Amino acid sequence: MSSELKKRILSSIILIPIVFFFIIKGSYFFSLLLFIFFLISSYEWHLLAKKKNYYIFGFIFLICSFYLIYQIRISEDNSYNKFITILLICIFTDIGGYTFGKIFKGPKLTSYSPNKTISGLVGSYFFALCLIPLLIYFNLLNQPYILLSIIFVTLISSISQLGDIIVSYFKRKSNIKDTGNIIPGHGGLLDRIDGMLFAFPFAYLITITNLFDKI
Repeated sequence: MSSELKKRILSSIILIPIVFFFIIKGSYFFSLLLFIFFLISSYEWHLLAKKKNYYIFGFIFLICSFYLIYQIRISEDNSYNKFITILLICIFTDIGGYTFGKIFKGPKLTSYSPNKTISGLVGSYFFALCLIPLLIYFNLLNQPYILLSIIFVTLISSISQLGDIIVSYFKRKSNIKDTGNIIPGHGGLLDRIDGMLFAFPFAYLITITNLFDKI
């Protein structure tokens, strides 16, 4: 096992329980976590995009994205089911892409992100869809509407991967590999939440339209 992978696993073991604690506690705890994440992400974007013509656009996007993430959490009336579901889909998508990409390698998915492969794309969907039985078991998804659940998970996974590629594109334009080094083995915070910054707003938009009110 490489030292980078060891750091990645250790960082995840430490960070994920802390994040879940703040999400579940909600209220000021979640607001504080979101505010800290916003400040770090904004700083990393500043370093990535300073003096670029898309600098302001990125900040506007971050503000809108974090606001909609906050709205999803507070809209559940002390329940965090929807939020946890979206978060887990993004996490499993990321794990699947990394795992399959490292094991199977193969053709590159896009020139914008040299580490993204076709096998990683397959792994992302595979891990995300394998999450469905677990979500149903813990009543995070409704079993009678399994087809809608599959569509929902696939869409969230797709948007998460698209967000990852978009941020990779801007990193490539800025000639940097990672947005920072705050998380050992992972890079910057933006490197880890880039897909979520797209997936959560997308989930918010499709839920307020009641397209997936049975999920």
